[in-house]
Amino acid sequence: MWVERADDHVIWVGGPVPPGAAGWTLGSLVIVRRRFASHQLLLAHEAEHVRQWREKGVVGFLAWYLAGYLRGRLLGYNHGAAYRRIPAEIQADWRSRRATGMGATGSPCSG
Repeated sequence: MWVERADDHVIWVGGPVPPGAAGWTLGSLVIVRRRFASHQLLLAHEAEHVRQWREKGVVGFLAWYLAGYLRGRLLGYNHGAAYRRIPAEIQADWRSRRATGMGATGSPCSG
């Protein structure tokens, strides 16, 4: 387990990550599993979430994120499908792919 300093956030490698996820972000703290510590697409994805948190603020980000997930569930989607339809996740996937030049192919970022 170790901590790294990035441009505008801190990356905690080996910290607690929810089951099925490669990493997650809380404000300016990015937490990733050890095996994904050098995965540039994931790190760019989580850095985009840092930007979203900063832009929207704590309450704004949480309301935006949770409303997107809840909308998917209310429309009848299972957890995975509702997660993939959260606007914050769609935006983070798109922007991280552009930032890394990865195009639109597979990613361990979703989960």
